Amino acid sequence: MPLSFELTDEQKLIRDSVRAFAEKEIRPLAHELDRAETFSPGLTKRMGAMGLFGMTVDPEYGGQGMDYVSYIIAVEELARVDGSQAATLAAHNSLGVGPIYYFGSEEQKKRYLPKLCSGDHVWAFALTEPEAGSDAGGTRTTAKKDGGQWKLNGSKVFITNASCSSSLGATVQAVTGAKPDGKKEYTCFLLEKGTPGYTPKTMKDKLLWRSSDTAELHFDNVALSDAQILGKQGEGFHQMLKTLDAGRLSIAAMGLGCAQGAYELGLKYAKQRRQFGKPISTFQANAFKLADMAMGIEHARLFLYKACWLKDQKRPYATESAMAKLYCAELARMCVTHSLQLHGAYGFMGEYQIERFFRDEKLLEVGEGTSEIQRLVISRSIGCYEP
Repeated sequence: MPLSFELTDEQKLIRDSVRAFAEKEIRPLAHELDRAETFSPGLTKRMGAMGLFGMTVDPEYGGQGMDYVSYIIAVEELARVDGSQAATLAAHNSLGVGPIYYFGSEEQKKRYLPKLCSGDHVWAFALTEPEAGSDAGGTRTTAKKDGGQWKLNGSKVFITNASCSSSLGATVQAVTGAKPDGKKEYTCFLLEKGTPGYTPKTMKDKLLWRSSDTAELHFDNVALSDAQILGKQGEGFHQMLKTLDAGRLSIAAMGLGCAQGAYELGLKYAKQRRQFGKPISTFQANAFKLADMAMGIEHARLFLYKACWLKDQKRPYATESAMAKLYCAELARMCVTHSLQLHGAYGFMGEYQIERFFRDEKLLEVGEGTSEIQRLVISRSIGCYEP
């Protein structure tokens, strides 16, 4: 189908519905939840009741069967108000539901997806470790075959949706041996919360996304069966790369929503705040900041939606995903910085929302691959390095 710059009626309805929900249900609670570092099962369930979980999953498994652009619009609208709630949705859909839907067996899909599309539960993707962030090859968590079972040992860190009361479990990547060429073999396992030896611990005192659930996970001789392998043994690295390609689009949407929200806060304040007898929005230095923000947001939205369209058309999109994630994250940084500057000293105070936006933005330049890693992905795709 040809690329259209006009949203469908369904996409407009999703945008308007999620925006109304975010304004009515999330914005009044965002500051309090942030200060208390409290994950909200109530908001999570209400997002599920709206059909925001499993948006791109086939209705056969309890999903909504929507296109990826629609899902990205939902993440964008949540992030326009609160990065924490957007993170819960994005991590659950892209990193939690996605791998099971795309790589799971029919039995695994039917076992987990209906529960994960309802809003009653969330699922995590356990990849990052203390020694393995940008260097995914540094993974030390292992799963070794012992008789008829696998024994999982190791730890993960900075895992979203893994320790809250709503968490049903996690997809865990582990080293399961070596390939003929000597490289590590990676396999992903589906691990339910409450399994003996599996201990999730909530991480507190975060700078940002304080009302999303972040956990460190510990595995002590966790017994796993072959039935818990996602896909096939040895496919974990491929699954991880594909999952991150899709996940970067949702982080890009969070960057776009953050930029939009910061821009709106800055514009509103600048039109209300008066200095030298007139609104500060009329001063050219401030007007140019707002103009740059508006221009960047329009460019980011067009490119992000194009990247999502490519995914919907089942065309290659890995490079575009990296570009969108990088551009939207750095656009968000520019917008929150400009907006805070417009707020002056008031922007440093918690009662002004831009303070939270300023903190929340930074993770967008780190999560799902740092900005440096995105530049590496892009430079490789355009042929900067020898094969």
